[in-house]
Amino acid sequence: MSTIERTVAPAADTPPPAPTKKATRRAGLSRAERSKRRAGWLMVAPSALHIGIWTLIPVIATFYLSFTDYNIFAAPNWIWFDNYVEMFQDPVFIQSIWNTVWYTFWTVPVSMAVAVVVAVALNQGLRAQKFYRTAFFLPQVTATVAIAMVWLWIFNPQYGLLNAALEMVGIPGKAWLVDPDWALWSVIIVGAWQGIGIKMLIYIAALQNIDESLYEAASLDGASSVRKFFSITLPMLKPATFFVFIISIIGAFQVFDQIYVLTDGGPANATTMMTYEVYRSAFQEFRMGMAAAQSVVLFAFLLVMTLISRRVTKEED
Repeated sequence: MSTIERTVAPAADTPPPAPTKKATRRAGLSRAERSKRRAGWLMVAPSALHIGIWTLIPVIATFYLSFTDYNIFAAPNWIWFDNYVEMFQDPVFIQSIWNTVWYTFWTVPVSMAVAVVVAVALNQGLRAQKFYRTAFFLPQVTATVAIAMVWLWIFNPQYGLLNAALEMVGIPGKAWLVDPDWALWSVIIVGAWQGIGIKMLIYIAALQNIDESLYEAASLDGASSVRKFFSITLPMLKPATFFVFIISIIGAFQVFDQIYVLTDGGPANATTMMTYEVYRSAFQEFRMGMAAAQSVVLFAFLLVMTLISRRVTKEED
């Protein structure tokens, strides 16, 4: 036979397609692990639902209402950027921005500096240090309205404690909360004093995490207490300082209770803050659209200052 039979080798089996990452993850998880994951999502669901309903939806509604004319008695009327234009043409709101910035500029660094000194002092094993810690922290857990009422008595121009103390040393008293030149400074004193407690507590927790061997080595090198403070304590407190700085800025920009009780924004808008303008627009003038726009501007201020703080901290690190 001239026909040449050629044997053709059977083709190799085609390799199966590579599994996807999702299939690999599923195959790598046991039934117990999948059950734990489902249980985790179920536990997180109530909190996520709460955040979505009471935080995310109001934030979206605030941004929407900031572009409307809304007074709660009629449906919102879309007016685009009119609220923002009117807001930045309002001298009272511009003054409230400067008052808030000035209040933050003084209360935050002053309270942080005092809190560091107090925390270091109370971390030295002093007698009755628990009492002192409680005394410094007490204003933080006391109702702001109650604190403001006490300071109303302290600042009273006729029978207040502050003027009485000044007159004992021959200094004439002031109309602290009535004089436009002193009203904002009076509020700054209250804000700085009230903010020491929580900052002190955070700094004490951070101080207790510093390795004592660093101080021992510095002592062997002949470093003084002041040198140890600036070369060891402050650098090691940098993460706590950044955290305290951020929460202090947020708290300062949201000050409201003590303004409402002490000065009601006066005299002559000398103590009007951005939050107080939001309250005034919303609940005195019933201009919910304007109040929403002012809230958006306040949020933008906080966001920008937080990002700047994070950038500065990263560059230092």
